[in-house]
Amino acid sequence: MATMSGAQLTDTARPTLLRRAGWLLAHAGSIIALAIAWELFARSGAVTPFQLPTLSSVLVRIGSDAMSGALWLNAGVTLYRALAGFAIAAVVGIVLGMAMTRIAIVRWFFDPIVSVGFPMPKVAFLPVIILWLGVYDASKITMIVVDAAFPVITATIVGIQSVDKYLIWSARNLGASNREMLWQIMLPAAMPQILTGLQVALPIALILAVFTEMVMGGYGLGGAMMSASRFADSRGVFAGILEIAVLGYVLVKGMAILRRRLLMWHQEAMAPSTV
Repeated sequence: MATMSGAQLTDTARPTLLRRAGWLLAHAGSIIALAIAWELFARSGAVTPFQLPTLSSVLVRIGSDAMSGALWLNAGVTLYRALAGFAIAAVVGIVLGMAMTRIAIVRWFFDPIVSVGFPMPKVAFLPVIILWLGVYDASKITMIVVDAAFPVITATIVGIQSVDKYLIWSARNLGASNREMLWQIMLPAAMPQILTGLQVALPIALILAVFTEMVMGGYGLGGAMMSASRFADSRGVFAGILEIAVLGYVLVKGMAILRRRLLMWHQEAMAPSTV
């Protein structure tokens, strides 16, 4: 059987690379347009450099922060708090959601709390958390857990309750125990909804990490932005906005990739993707 030459392989791969480059350019088109508009508007004289610094000067500021190490320190601290709170919220949310669907007394006790707490702005508890835990990492992570756990709980409950009844009956007829039913049938079947809850909780965790840093101060992207604001450092404030936007994008895209990996068996992973 004849093998393809290097030139043939290159000719075959070129359209695929061009197609991917086209998709990337199309997806980035709005961001590129926004960046150009920002630069032109800032240079137009309609606003002062204090009100809106040019994008190029903000990028220079980000580069200098990266060279000094301040960017990596603040981004690392914010990422640590966000991911630590998210991980705890994920475990608490999944375990509590599973317990609420399987144990009547647990559902009886927690259902009113979840029903009232889910739509409530949980940042209302921030003064109490500061009184109890101070203004250090424990209070910031606790605030993230309190807010991020609710979408995971509700997604887990909805996911388990929506498992096909015929699937459950079939497993029962084959002699599956309650433990096997939960871990081998119900939890995998509910995984798409659970992952949706986690995808909602992750940006919430980042938002709360930045917000608590702004309120409580200290290291972190939010704290650095507030410090820049106090010293009328406009470029530092806008640099923080860009850094948070990039960090949020990376987290969300990473979670989407993880979802596709974990749901390779699911029908949504078999659908054609434009990404």
